[in-house]
Amino acid sequence: MIKINENYLKLQASYLFSDIARRVSDYQQANPDKALIKLGIGDVTRALPAACVKAFHAAVDEMASDDTFRGYGPEQGYDFLREAIAREGFQARGASIEADEIFVSDGAKCDSGNFQEIFASDIQVAIPDPVYPVYIDTNVMAGRTGEARDGRYEGLVYLNGNRDNGFIPDLPDQPVDLIYLCFPNNPTGAMATREQLQKWVDYARANKAIILYDAAYEAFIQDDSLPHSIYELEGAREVAVEFRSFSKTAGFTGTRCAYTVVPKACMAYTASGEPVPVHGLWNRRHTTKFNSVSYPVQRAAEAVYGPQGKAQVKELIAYYLNNARYIRESMETLGYRCIGGENSPYIWIDGKSDSWEFFDRLLNNTGVVCTPGAGFGKCGEGYIRISAFNSFENVQEAMTRISNSL
Repeated sequence: MIKINENYLKLQASYLFSDIARRVSDYQQANPDKALIKLGIGDVTRALPAACVKAFHAAVDEMASDDTFRGYGPEQGYDFLREAIAREGFQARGASIEADEIFVSDGAKCDSGNFQEIFASDIQVAIPDPVYPVYIDTNVMAGRTGEARDGRYEGLVYLNGNRDNGFIPDLPDQPVDLIYLCFPNNPTGAMATREQLQKWVDYARANKAIILYDAAYEAFIQDDSLPHSIYELEGAREVAVEFRSFSKTAGFTGTRCAYTVVPKACMAYTASGEPVPVHGLWNRRHTTKFNSVSYPVQRAAEAVYGPQGKAQVKELIAYYLNNARYIRESMETLGYRCIGGENSPYIWIDGKSDSWEFFDRLLNNTGVVCTPGAGFGKCGEGYIRISAFNSFENVQEAMTRISNSL
């Protein structure tokens, strides 16, 4: 008799986006002539940078000739992309990362979800709340939790974010082994300072823990005093793995390209306490379960780091951040307290009411779709997330509708 992994039965049904879809469908049926403006999901809306498109086309043309055709690529990524990432994304900011410490993949979501596979099942895991759900669900699947009670899983250490701490969670009051951090944060848009992040690095070093650092929104950081990478901090190479993506940086959500940085100095330990380089473990997992990102996509990603690509990506980020600024200023003018929208495409808004109640009010009264904060954890109750990923014209119209309604 074939048996299932019963840890999957612990997973709470993800009602968030199915509930949103149902409520939006009901609204559209009742209001067929009313145009919806969707500011809920984190999907980009503008085209790929022209430099990336040009490189993409050129690489596809190479695939059309026997002389330049390429078959399987290296699972870790082509050297031309890994070298560009290391040079422009890290070394240019003083972070000592080498090309062979970079693993190219098809998404930061995949990597941040899969990385836990190389660790023991009985480790203590710390996860922020509000949170990107993949961190929790993959650890539930791996059997590191008990059942869900009152919206939280037994066995996990939750790191509470709230108005008092600016949604930058405090250090745990107990030893933990694996720590998930995301800055700029999804969903709150909060960004940790250099000093705040250094405390986490110091904690991880003192406790022989590892930080899984999700920096998918790094390109949106505008404040020069803030760290773009955890590797800008002393000692981070010993205790941190960083995830980044081209999805929000350059509009690759439909093209799929990301990368994970695993320094060779980062160590985990055997049951007897012997140190083992995490780099080798991830390389083994990566080469066994992944078969490389396509050559044309990697050439398109490489173009992000050229002069034209840099300028076009900068313009793309500025466009979305202008949307974010407009949303935040509009909501603050209406008397709502906000976080994010300055170094992030997300604006986290205190709705002064139940999350779903505020969602319904915006949908039914204005035709604007947001995301209820309660869907990201207990600490998200009372908040909504509004995304800046849309056209400026739609953002203006959405804020006009909301202002007239509220």
